[in-house]
Amino acid sequence: MGHPKIGLALGSGGARGFAHLGAIMALKEAGIPIHLMAGSSMGALVASFYGAGIELERLYKLSTAFKRKYFLDFTVPKMGLISGKKIKEFIKVFTHGKNIEELSIPIGIVATDLVTGEKVIFRTGPVADAVRASISIPGIFVPEKYNGRILVDGGVTDRVPISVAKDMGADIVIAVDVSRVKWNAEITTIYDVIMQSIDIMQTEIINTRDNSADVIIRPPVEMFSSRAFTNIEEIITIGKEETRKQLKQIENVIEQWKG
Repeated sequence: MGHPKIGLALGSGGARGFAHLGAIMALKEAGIPIHLMAGSSMGALVASFYGAGIELERLYKLSTAFKRKYFLDFTVPKMGLISGKKIKEFIKVFTHGKNIEELSIPIGIVATDLVTGEKVIFRTGPVADAVRASISIPGIFVPEKYNGRILVDGGVTDRVPISVAKDMGADIVIAVDVSRVKWNAEITTIYDVIMQSIDIMQTEIINTRDNSADVIIRPPVEMFSSRAFTNIEEIITIGKEETRKQLKQIENVIEQWKG
């Protein structure tokens, strides 16, 4: 039978998405291969950096040094609070200006067409354009205009893109969901209002959608705000620990597949 193709579906969740990095680290340490990845929003950012071949150790250092001021360029609100030019440059630099098809493994990046409501899946073309579209949190980031479309956050249509990983040919899908809402969160800024609203809406979508991944890892990071850029190390560690707890199950699924 050979070996199954293992796909990772990485969900959206702002800063909580740094848990994806911990999950990848734990899988690599356990010798579990990752053949392809699908990502929404922060999941797309992590997937593309991994696919660009950045060493995990370097990715870890890069993440923990992540400061909002380096990549948030506030603009006069017209379609969003943040213009997103800075973060696009940042993505371009760290993915060496590559196209998605040039990355080390197949990567699917999910965005949403704001006009048609369609889910848009990037499998080719510039990484920076696709990721910039996928992280365009409505109301926060100015939408990305690409090929005549107005694109926003992939999480709006598909928070944890399990079906995308399947369509890309994964035999086994491991999903990492960092979307659980922080209830009773302190809401003080427009950012909080928008993020909490999206989180609540997407929780409903996730509850009603078919989440047929073979393994779903849910790092308990809901105590962190989706903009908790001060707790990155902690968030990565939680992602790693939660994934380690699921290793037995992942190995069982692989064994069953081999039959």
